[in-house]
Amino acid sequence: MSAPSVVVLDYGFGNVRSAVRALERVGAKVELTSDRETAMAADGLVVPGVGAYAAVMTGLRGVRGDWIVERRLAGGLPVLGICVGLQVMFDEGVEHGVSTEGLGQWPGIVERLAAPVVPHMGWNTVDAPAGSRLFEGIADERFYFVHSYAAQTFTLGTDEPADTVFAPPLVTWADHGGRFVAAVENGPLSATQFHPEKSGDAGAQLLTNWLGTLR
Repeated sequence: MSAPSVVVLDYGFGNVRSAVRALERVGAKVELTSDRETAMAADGLVVPGVGAYAAVMTGLRGVRGDWIVERRLAGGLPVLGICVGLQVMFDEGVEHGVSTEGLGQWPGIVERLAAPVVPHMGWNTVDAPAGSRLFEGIADERFYFVHSYAAQTFTLGTDEPADTVFAPPLVTWADHGGRFVAAVENGPLSATQFHPEKSGDAGAQLLTNWLGTLR
């Protein structure tokens, strides 16, 4: 079987080079580009992100990344968001009293962590749900976080009846001054608040697990 093709979306922000190297190490054929046709044709798309929510959204819109993500997900094509790449999947981010509209894939607001020490920087454990494919074999491992803001609730799917034909999202949580969303698996859309490319062997296995869902 040929290596899965992955585009790391290049929009001027994010930990793009480290993400590219990490994906190459676990066997993906990786291209760093903002070309829409290439991004749409890839087996997987990675949306990295570091820094301010508003700046990331400006960069994404500048390369039509919002359109690329929307069209891929509409076609069931996998997308993985990392760090702020997870945060922008929510409706809104609030930083320093300024609200910025996100990609709106999930309801909710990204806000500053209510913790004595911010940013949350370093290794932390996560609470992964049963059935997680991202965390298969690594649910007890530690992952590397660097962030001051997070989604602290997740409501999508919580009101679905138990016998629904649609599988509810799988949400992984972590704690730093309170519970926050550490990862989400929602059909073709997955995302992590931590940096798998900086999380050693556990992060490499998570990326390997994600590549295994592409085909």
